[in-house]
Formats: sequence, C-alpha cells, structure tokens
Amino acid sequence: MRQAALIYSDDLATHILSEEHPMRPVRLSHMHELASASGFLDAPNSRTVAPRPASDDELALAHTTEYVEAVKKLDIGEGHDVAARFGFSPGDNPVYPGIFRAQALSAGSAMVAAEQIAGDVDVAFAPAGGLHHAMPNRASGFCVFNDPVMAIRSLVEKGLRVAYVDIDCHHGDGVQHAFYDTDAVLTISVHESGQFLFPGTGFTNETGAGAGAGFSANLPLAPYTGDEDYARAFDAVVPPLVNAFKPDVLVTQLGIDTHMLDPITHLRLTAQGFAGTVAKLGALAQESGKWIALGGGGYDLGAVARGWAMAYAVMTDQDIPDRIPESFASPGNSTDHLQEFADPQPPEPEGAVRSQISAFADRSVEQLQMLLFPRFGIS
Repeated sequence: MRQAALIYSDDLATHILSEEHPMRPVRLSHMHELASASGFLDAPNSRTVAPRPASDDELALAHTTEYVEAVKKLDIGEGHDVAARFGFSPGDNPVYPGIFRAQALSAGSAMVAAEQIAGDVDVAFAPAGGLHHAMPNRASGFCVFNDPVMAIRSLVEKGLRVAYVDIDCHHGDGVQHAFYDTDAVLTISVHESGQFLFPGTGFTNETGAGAGAGFSANLPLAPYTGDEDYARAFDAVVPPLVNAFKPDVLVTQLGIDTHMLDPITHLRLTAQGFAGTVAKLGALAQESGKWIALGGGGYDLGAVARGWAMAYAVMTDQDIPDRIPESFASPGNSTDHLQEFADPQPPEPEGAVRSQISAFADRSVEQLQMLLFPRFGIS
C-alpha cells in the first residue's frame, strides 16, 4: 500500500485574486472538506503535511532574481509602474495585497511534496501547486511562480530522471520551456489544442531541441473530446513514452479544467473519467516508485472538490463511494451534480462532429508515434 502525503493547510485557500477572477483558491478548502468528510484522510497510509513558503533559492530554480524582487514589491504595494513588464494586468494576472506571500506558499507546497518523497512517502499531492504557465521573468495564465519547474529542477539537481505528465486542459508551456533542451526530463502534455485555447502552443511538432530533441511530447485534442476518445489517445501515447523513459520520479499536473462543467474550457471529461486517468498515472508511478502530484486548473468548484478528492482516494488505494457525504455542503457552481461523485454521461455530439473529434485525436496520436516513438525504440 502506497504511503501518501497531502500537502495542505487552510492558509493556501484564503487569498483572492479578484472578485471576478475564475481562479478561486477557496476551491482547495472545498476539496479538503470533501476528502475529510469521505474518510479519505483517515486511511492509515495517509498523512497531512503543512506547506511552507518557498525560499528565494527555490524560486530561483525557475525565475530570475529581477522577477522575484518585482513580485515582492508588488506584495507591499510598490512597483506598479513596471507590473505590466512582468506580465501583471487587471485581467488574467492581477496584483493583489499579499501576492508574494500567497504565491510563495503555493510554490512551497510543491517543494514540500518533493521533500516528502525523499523519505518514506511514495506519493505526495500538493493541490495548490501545478501553476505551469509562469515563465522565468513573467506571470502568465493565472500563474506567478512555476512550482512544477522548481520541484523538477530540485530533483534533477539530485541526479534523478523525471517524467512530467500534464493533464490540464491548457498546454503546460512554462514547464516545456524550462526543459525543452534537456534529456534529463521527459515532458508530456495532454490538452485542448492551442488552435482553440490559451496559450496557443503545444502542437505535436514541438518535440524538444538540442539534447532535448525528442523529449517533449504534446497530445492536443479537439474541443468537446470526451472520456472515450481521451482515454484512447492517452493510452496510445503516455504509458509507452513514460515506460520507455524509465524515470526515477513521476511528476504529474492534475488540472481538472478538462471537466465538462468547466466554465472556461471545452473538453468534456467526467469526474470519473478524470479519476480513471489519475489511476493510470498511479500505475505508471508504481514503476518508478515515487510520485509527485500537483494541482493546476479547475474553475468549477464542485468539479474541483470531487475530482481532487477522488484523485487522493486513488493515491491512497481507497474505494470511492457512490454518494457524496450528506455532511459536505456544496460549494456550487455545479450544485446539481454534487449528490454523487460520478457524473451522468453527457450527451454525445452529433455524428459528423463526433467523427471529427475522434479523427483529431487519432491524427495527434499518429503524429506523435511517428515523431517520438522511434527515438525511444517503441514499435
């Protein structure tokens, strides 16, 4: 039975980006409440570990000193004249009081996860992490500090090979950017195609450069892709590449903005489809023995609560009950769907559209198999 750690405290869930912003950190407390009410945190192989703020040296694993100092100034109400230069704006990446403290704590949760797997923990889940868009000197896509890059670099510095699998609906561009020219890290991103969704990258021909040529894999999918096509494409690409790479550690970004109720994306996964993918990642992690799981996107509060609670049940080898505990109060937006963990299957698209969605997935798979499988000797 895997030993698991949930990296969590209520301090992670208290800040507000803006009243209108779709990223609502309170979603973390809803997930924690549901996992607790369902008994997932009571398992003998589960522990809850408090996060800590990332240090300046840890932030430097992913970011320039100039950028980190700029965020510190914004935290105390200074430096607004240069905020735009570092990617901050009233829309996606607003400045708010305490921004450095809040984001350093979120990033630090991923570093604590990395520390936990160095001991007797097999899987560490930091749901506040997974902020995969931030660049070395720029905030991007709701992300200030790129904690996946920080955690992965800390592992690579120890001589470990890392496979990173990102299932957020958005392409993990910041992580790809960081490791595009190295063969120490395999990055795989399964996402809605950049033809239709921010950040507009993550196409199959983005396969790495220099020493990293062939170590970047992108599996773009069409809008309205559902559980069946998603699973088929995932199975055809992700397990073969991860198994061929033979990582020492699997790092995953578990964004649940792929959910059919998410308000800003277009894939159509159910909560059980998401949990099934997490279970497949868990099986891959058994090979390496160590697994760091990070959060990411997810903008329907009910879907986040269910999806990440289910993910932690998978990590701790627990059965997921059919019903949501009556003691759990719905966080709403999807209040009508919180009586059960599983979703009703959404209606299938009309025939021609359904065929186009499947064909899109098949093309992406075929292109990746042609571009990358020979590099790893996969037939």
